[in-house]
Order: sequence, then structure tokens, then C-alpha cells
Amino acid sequence: MTAKAFKFAHPQVYPMKYRLRVEVILKPGHSDPEGETTAQLLRELGYKVETVNVGKVYVIFVQATTRTEAKKKAEEMCKRLLANPTKDDYLITIEEKG
Repeated sequence: MTAKAFKFAHPQVYPMKYRLRVEVILKPGHSDPEGETTAQLLRELGYKVETVNVGKVYVIFVQATTRTEAKKKAEEMCKRLLANPTKDDYLITIEEKG
């Protein structure tokens, strides 16, 4: 028999589409002038606002074979581009889109 006869069939892995929501905000103790200005203006409008934090939200669609792989990609994106580890915290939410 040839080697081909003993070859096992591997299941085909199809990538899924995932929606990544990445929220990037300043770490505590870092100056947030935009948040401070917004809080002051809301107070002037009569709202009892203690603090306002301004951040960014990225919504990214990626293909990955597993949720773990999608999270790994999101973490890598944050570390390489989306967040500055010195001053930013981030929160990743993952949703399977089918």
C-alpha cells in the first residue's frame, strides 16, 4: 500500500466572522481635558455630574477559527496600535456573527 492509503482525513475548519468591540479609555490618574470640559458643561446645564471620561470605541470585524483566536487578534491589535499601554486601559467584547 502507498502512504496515501494511510492518510487520515482532517476535518475542514471554516473561519467564523467575529465582531470585536474595543473600548479604549485613559487609566486612572491621567489627565482627561476633554472629559473635564464635558463634565463642567453638563454641570452648567444643570446635570449633577461627578466625572466624565472620554474614550474611543473601535468596532472591528475579523475572521477567525475560534473565539480564542479572535480574542488573541484583538489583544494583538490593542498592543500594537489601538491602545498605549502606558496611559490606556482597554476592554474587548467579542460577538460571533456567523
